[in-house]
Amino acid sequence: MITLASLSMLVNRQAANVSASSTQAIARSSAGAVDQGAKKTEGSSTISSLAQQLSESAARAEVRDASLSRKELGMKAVGLLGQITGDDYFAKKAHHDAEVPNTDDPELLARAREATEHVSGNGANPFAGLSRHQLALITYDTSGAFTVNERRAAWSEAFDQESTWRQKVVARAWDEINATGKLTNFFSAVLDHYESLPGIEQVQYPSSYRAQLQGWIDLDFNYWTHSAEGRGSPQSVLDKILDRSAFSEPKS
Repeated sequence: MITLASLSMLVNRQAANVSASSTQAIARSSAGAVDQGAKKTEGSSTISSLAQQLSESAARAEVRDASLSRKELGMKAVGLLGQITGDDYFAKKAHHDAEVPNTDDPELLARAREATEHVSGNGANPFAGLSRHQLALITYDTSGAFTVNERRAAWSEAFDQESTWRQKVVARAWDEINATGKLTNFFSAVLDHYESLPGIEQVQYPSSYRAQLQGWIDLDFNYWTHSAEGRGSPQSVLDKILDRSAFSEPKS
């Protein structure tokens, strides 16, 4: 039986960057892409307004992402997150709470108020249930289409979804290693999750992340027998990681 300590050690050593806070944002949000059951609305006007905002935001994100290298986009993403999660956000909290959208649309004004209430610890998140791609469009949009508190509310929902996924995947990892002595399915699930993330979140991971996970999957290592049952060797995994490290990353 694998103990909690041993599993934690394996997970920490083998996949320390699983789901970091985490290329192009998916620019496919449209009116039909907004999940009507994901938000508490009183009519189709809100759905249409948000869908239009997401479509416009996706177009801006596509231009932004195409103009930057992977490393540059990752650095920009970290800076944008700092605007809604760092000390500067809390230092200007009163200003953010007073911000209102530049619109007469009562639905957009109401959603901004709901976002402010939510990030202040009151009320539901107006973006609950949106996809990670839609949430990323809002979180990293600095055009003014969304208030700072709306961006923070979108980030908060993405954080909650990420936390839920982590809990489930770690529970499955427990089952796998206790049954087989391996974490191969765990690494596969992590890779699938990584590849499903918006591009601007993927670039916040190390550039070698995909190769690292694929190497562990191919290795199919058995921690009971301390042997590789798949393709390659521990050294080949290391070589693959080093070959694709940030030190050798191309500009484009």
